[in-house]
Amino acid sequence: MQFQRNTSIDKSRSIVKILIKVFLVFVFFGICIVLVDKIEFPSPYKKIEKIVPNENLKIIK
Repeated sequence: MQFQRNTSIDKSRSIVKILIKVFLVFVFFGICIVLVDKIEFPSPYKKIEKIVPNENLKIIK
């Protein structure tokens, strides 16, 4: 008796594998977003104010 090798993949197995991979990608991106959100970036200590003189403003009617 000879063994026959089945080289075709079941459709249900391939769909399950694709769904698992997509789920893992979403989990990876979710974890990345959470980790980046936890980083505290430094903010400037002084207020940035710029005085605009009246002569630079144009009145449009």
